[in-house]
Amino acid sequence: MLEEIIIKPRQGLRIDLKEIWQYRELLYSLVLRDIKIRYKHTAIGVGWVLLQPLAMMLLFTLFFGRFIKTSTNEMPYAVFALSGAVVWAYFSNAINNAANSLQQYKYIISKVYFPRLILPIVGVSVGAIDFAISLALLMVILLFYGVTLKLTLLALPLVSIAVIFVSFSVGVWLSALNAIYYDIRYILPFLIQLWLFASPVVYPVSVVPEKWQMYYYLNPLVGLLEGFRWCLSGVGAIPNSFWVSIGIAILLSIGGVTYFRRVESTLADLL
Repeated sequence: MLEEIIIKPRQGLRIDLKEIWQYRELLYSLVLRDIKIRYKHTAIGVGWVLLQPLAMMLLFTLFFGRFIKTSTNEMPYAVFALSGAVVWAYFSNAINNAANSLQQYKYIISKVYFPRLILPIVGVSVGAIDFAISLALLMVILLFYGVTLKLTLLALPLVSIAVIFVSFSVGVWLSALNAIYYDIRYILPFLIQLWLFASPVVYPVSVVPEKWQMYYYLNPLVGLLEGFRWCLSGVGAIPNSFWVSIGIAILLSIGGVTYFRRVESTLADLL
């Protein structure tokens, strides 16, 4: 007689990093699978990674740099726009992938046990390679416009990791909510569009009235974009808004993981 073994998720709301590490090969396989699927049967392949931020840079530079003449202090507007487009392209794709990750892999959630938190991590990790390629493009544009490279550029990898962390903090919330409320998949595209204009992607923070900036900084992308551009310009110290964004991201990640762990035990039934 065969013995029936029921595998259940561990109790508690903490992240078991050891368990996630044990399933690292699954994480790697899922990331590699998604990357291959993304560029399969495409004519220019990874070229799409460069095309999106370049197209955004050209469009924003034309309208905001030439027509509206948006001031960006000492930084050429094209560099300003591309830096915002690179961060935004990664962030928007990452949270969208993370939000849909549980739905995408629901066929294996009900069959085998593995730490479900791996799935939103996969959603955020898939775009990290694209993000790195876009950063290389940004370096080329910096040299093209003759921007002097400062020592603050050495902090760019750390700020980029912060961008990935914030994306995970938002994505883990959306993935859990999307498993319960299917409305999220319809709201998310609209939310992403609003978030673009509510963030200093194409305009500097200085255009926001000072009395509203305290509330504006509650958007974690504000500090990230300011910190990212600080790495490129090297002007002054790293903005305080960057640390505000990190603090908000930590709170979001704690709340998101806590909520995700509560939903995790019923995922097979929900999906």
